[in-house]
Amino acid sequence: MTEIANIDISNAGARIDGAGLAAWMAEIRELLRLALPLVITQLAQMAVMTTDVIMLGRLSERALAGAALGNTVFFFAWLIGLGPTAAISPMIAHILGARPNDRAGVRAVTRMGFWAVLVLSLPLATFLLFTKEILLMLAQQPALADAAGRFVMPLCLGLPFSLGFQVLRNYATALGKPNTSLLVMLLTIAFNALGDYALIFGHFGLPRLGLVGSGIASAGSYTFSCLAMIAVVFGTPVLRKYRIFHRFTKPDWSKFAELFHLGMPIGLTMIFEAMLFNAATLLMGTFGTESVAAHQIAINVASITFMVPLGIALASTVRVGLSAGAGDRVGVRRAGTAAILVSATFMCLSGAMIAVFPYQIARLYFSADAGAIALTVVFLRVAAAFQIFDGIQVTAALTLRGLKDAHMPMWIAGACYWLAGFPVCVGLGIGLGFKGLGVWIGLAFALFMAAICMCWRFYHLSAKQ
Repeated sequence: MTEIANIDISNAGARIDGAGLAAWMAEIRELLRLALPLVITQLAQMAVMTTDVIMLGRLSERALAGAALGNTVFFFAWLIGLGPTAAISPMIAHILGARPNDRAGVRAVTRMGFWAVLVLSLPLATFLLFTKEILLMLAQQPALADAAGRFVMPLCLGLPFSLGFQVLRNYATALGKPNTSLLVMLLTIAFNALGDYALIFGHFGLPRLGLVGSGIASAGSYTFSCLAMIAVVFGTPVLRKYRIFHRFTKPDWSKFAELFHLGMPIGLTMIFEAMLFNAATLLMGTFGTESVAAHQIAINVASITFMVPLGIALASTVRVGLSAGAGDRVGVRRAGTAAILVSATFMCLSGAMIAVFPYQIARLYFSADAGAIALTVVFLRVAAAFQIFDGIQVTAALTLRGLKDAHMPMWIAGACYWLAGFPVCVGLGIGLGFKGLGVWIGLAFALFMAAICMCWRFYHLSAKQ
């Protein structure tokens, strides 16, 4: 077959027309060009969280466990708000794939994204005020529930800013400018690290606030990232020309409705996965503080490696959306498949590294406590085994997002994580007495099932485009 690759350049990236090896290589280049800043941005976000984990781990095991439980509740609320903001990227990609110069459409989608944040923030922040009571109802230890409640309290103020940053980030990504959010996240790492150092341990003349200080530093970081991103948008010509704050009070009800129609299933899909891992944290809470701390470290490591396929997957949403908006079925299949293969390749390598060096990784977090280190090593070995499944499932799910397919992935996620994975977690962890190891085997099984089902859905649906 003749190898042809015609490239249609736009601000949102290059849409590849043609067939053969040249077209595949061009698609991979465009994917990596868009994905690399997104991957680094995701890793930067993890660096912010990892800073919290390391500093709280140095403070005390109880502080680390309390923050882990508090983040379980906060993350649930955050994901509900994140859903409509996540719909911004595929919606803009479809608009630009069909009409590359439609500034009004792009502006309306972004404006309605901010409206969605304003609508959701107040009820979600109110929900977070009851973190302690929620954890007590979930049979967590009273001391840890109290610590978690104190940690989450200041995060309520940072929630709308965190979601506002996501609106701007997805807007910039859809327009092919992911490096802007990368710059902001790099600055946020330094801001958060200084805040943690000062407020947790009482440096620079500030009071020693411990766990509460970490919550205040995190809320301040969310605020900083949002305001810095606004400044970057105004300072970037490609992003500034869309005038996203022009006539901010003007509604576009059709796009507002589409954000929720597409975004809420996206949010629920993420909740099904994230809350499985958070439910695992709650199960660990019944096994004791040591299990929670070890679990939190292993999750943190797995989350760091996960940021790479997640960044690739976010890029695949735009790449698939551009081809879908242009009605290019071949381009849709090629963009999604390339992203899945790139993610799988990286996760094979990361899994091998974790399997070879689990003890050394655990010692980065714990200076002593041989029991917690031993548990962390066990969990990391299971994490090494499920790396490839984790990378494939998230990339396949976000390629479906690029097709504006949100409802079926939601049902797939619900079935794989809660009808397949969670019963295995409970059955092995509690029923058979394997405790933490059983819980982690259940997580691996859930990700394996999700990888298979999400890939099947993408290849089935892309054949009909």
